[in-house]
Amino acid sequence: MNAMSAIMRPNAKMSVRDLSPTRIRAVMRKELRELRRNRFIASTMAVMPVLFMVAPIATIFGIPASAASDKINAGIGVSVLYLTLIPALVPAVVASYAVVGEREQGTLEPVLTTPVRREEVLIGKALAAFIPTLVVSYVMYGLFLALAGIFAHPNVASAVFQAPRIVAQLLFTPLLAGWSIWAGIAVSTRANDIRVAQQLGTLVSLPPLAITALMGFNVIRPTLHLALLLGAVLLVINVLAWRLVSTLFDRERLITGVRA
Repeated sequence: MNAMSAIMRPNAKMSVRDLSPTRIRAVMRKELRELRRNRFIASTMAVMPVLFMVAPIATIFGIPASAASDKINAGIGVSVLYLTLIPALVPAVVASYAVVGEREQGTLEPVLTTPVRREEVLIGKALAAFIPTLVVSYVMYGLFLALAGIFAHPNVASAVFQAPRIVAQLLFTPLLAGWSIWAGIAVSTRANDIRVAQQLGTLVSLPPLAITALMGFNVIRPTLHLALLLGAVLLVINVLAWRLVSTLFDRERLITGVRA
């Protein structure tokens, strides 16, 4: 009875323990099916990461063996910035479609009328964008490391394989994706047009890239402790963003189309 009351009350607070993994998986599987059927989303997730790989590879291969360390670091900084665009921009496009896209397709209302909590709907939608993004981002980064290790000059390759750089990339990839997803879903929840939602979702996904850019260019020295500290901050922000987006996810408004 208490669980059903929490579902029906829009502003009822709940803890993570109240979430149902079964319902979250059901929403996630539904979202993944919808994404596979959407040609624009599918092509974006396939083509955009490949395009963002071209510049890093060309930059690394173009650095001569005699280059100064500052030039090597600058080249690697450009490469890292392009690689972080994958977890920042790809999920933003997907997440910005999550709510407003389903409203236009007429597939959102059946989900909202089921006994699935709004937090479970949001987590399922977020995971449907997060998991493919994480796989694609790590595959692209692994390919970048492999090509740098095989074809780049040894002094360039040694700079690429510095432990703080690798740890920062592995750590920030899921956190950047999380930021972009929650920002995109927040925009999608309030928008009434897919194109507007995708443009705004892409725009609000960019601020965290400033930190990775500064670290990539060695303006902020990338150390393990700094990476862990910034990662913890982003993790807290992602959790708070989930809570904030949950308050924006008004079932009645989304079903009726009435502005809050």
